Amino acid sequence: MGKHAKPSGKSLTTAPDGGARARPLPLRSTVRLRRPVDIWHKPALSAVVAMAVPDLTLYALGRLDLILYTSAGALCALYAHGLPYAARARTLLWVVLGMAASLGIALTAASLTASAAVLVVLASLLAAAHKMACEATRIGPPGNLILTFVAASAFFVPQRLGQVPLHIALALGAGALAWLVCMAPGLVRPRGPERIATARALEAAAGLLRTRADGGAESDGVAHARHTTAAAVNAAWHTLFLVPARTPARAAARAGLERLLVRAESALGEGAEAGADTEAERLREWAHLLRSGGPLPEVPLTAVQAEELAGVVAEGAGPVGVGSAAAGFGLRQPAPGAQRGVRAVLARLAPGSPLLPIGARVAAGCVLAGWASLAVGVGHPYWAVVTAASIYQANTTLSWQRAFQRTVGNLLGLVLFSVLLPLIHTGPLTMIALALACQFGAEACITRNYWLGSVWVTPMALLLTEFGARLPETTLIADRWIDTVVGAVVGLACCVLVTNRRAADRIDAALERVTVAEAAAHRLLAEAPAPGADDARETGWARDRLAGSLVELREAVEVAAGEWWQRALPEERIARAERGGHRTLAGLVRRLETPALAA
Repeated sequence: MGKHAKPSGKSLTTAPDGGARARPLPLRSTVRLRRPVDIWHKPALSAVVAMAVPDLTLYALGRLDLILYTSAGALCALYAHGLPYAARARTLLWVVLGMAASLGIALTAASLTASAAVLVVLASLLAAAHKMACEATRIGPPGNLILTFVAASAFFVPQRLGQVPLHIALALGAGALAWLVCMAPGLVRPRGPERIATARALEAAAGLLRTRADGGAESDGVAHARHTTAAAVNAAWHTLFLVPARTPARAAARAGLERLLVRAESALGEGAEAGADTEAERLREWAHLLRSGGPLPEVPLTAVQAEELAGVVAEGAGPVGVGSAAAGFGLRQPAPGAQRGVRAVLARLAPGSPLLPIGARVAAGCVLAGWASLAVGVGHPYWAVVTAASIYQANTTLSWQRAFQRTVGNLLGLVLFSVLLPLIHTGPLTMIALALACQFGAEACITRNYWLGSVWVTPMALLLTEFGARLPETTLIADRWIDTVVGAVVGLACCVLVTNRRAADRIDAALERVTVAEAAAHRLLAEAPAPGADDARETGWARDRLAGSLVELREAVEVAAGEWWQRALPEERIARAERGGHRTLAGLVRRLETPALAA
């Protein structure tokens, strides 16, 4: 579910009677800067190129009033940069179609009614749909924010019904360009995304080895590093499962990454030993080779690991398109029984889903924020709707942080916009250049902290509105500031009042999955290892199920821990499940490392 709270290293507070209790909301961590995400430049450059081409074309045609519609498609270039190119092509297509559909709904509504109150309701319902859909598909950053920003803005753009098809066509055309821009790097580094995912797993494993050597086997730091490594390895396997291997060259490339990933995964089963620093350095060197585009290193594997990679091939064609080429290289397949694709998305939205309270929060908060903005005299309250929609995260703590960050960032962004006004008045080409610069700045800064990214997002959004219809600068700045404060305050109030009481239920379900996966792993470990690929395959699948359930449990705990009003969590049961689960996971990894009996 999107981005979750990071472990604090402190135990959760519980009420004396074991009932619901309130948790304090943090402030210092809210404004602290982080290291930027390793691939921040990829969406930044893609969005700039995808926006620059239609912007300059419209300038040449003298139709900069249409820039909102082309920007809708161009901003799709911000999505799916962590996916392999085959999966990226499919995902971006859905993003572009979803953007066009949302824009069509908004423009049609704007052409049929002039009631701002009704438009606020429709924009809020669409914002809730965006939030739940993006969380259910786990599409990743920027999530629902871009879709909601464009659609909410379009609800309040004067429109005639006959203009709607042309404006949607412009968005689709710019979206097609964005698709091409995002796919173009595949011509140079066709295996870049999966190499980066594997490098992250290697780096996390190196960090675990160093932490274990420095802090002992059971310290809090080791527990956190172990979870981080399990999550990175799990994510890397999911990435590799999306890589098609229909030719010998592609199968060989993926097989090399799988060998590296198996080596990274082995860190989960090792204890503190003298060679940990050497192994950690080796893993970091391999990660650097992957990131720099160097040749894949030769990775020595144990006999059982080699058997697993040589024998874990699904019967028939699998979701990654495994054929004879893949079979020859022994590529791994996902554990059977896991839901994927549309079924997995629908399952996450089924009755009882923890996403439903989040959707209710977004809808209620956006409606009330928009109406409050109208009540204080703002004629176009879409910014309040967008602000309310943007602050809703996985829990109350993260929502509070996002509300504070957005308020601070927007205020500073308005100051920056005021400073840029002399340049803005020099002409449309300067406005285009400034909008593109702000877009790049937003992507460069937003992964360090949301408030820092908002400093650049605010002037970019104001510039986009300036192309369509000029407003007095004082009115524009005052309206945005009022909308930001109203949206943040009202949205956060709804977040506090509509608590996600199902967050604790998600922990219960995750604990049950860990119990089932661990029991199956224990049954397998109780049997003597059998030579051959079948035992290695079953061990690998058991490891996948248990690792995935442990990652899911930790995410569920962090989400529930951030709800300010929540029933006491079963902390001892969670701690036992995580300790036992990781111990069993280490046993599965060691089973794959142990030389085969026949060797």
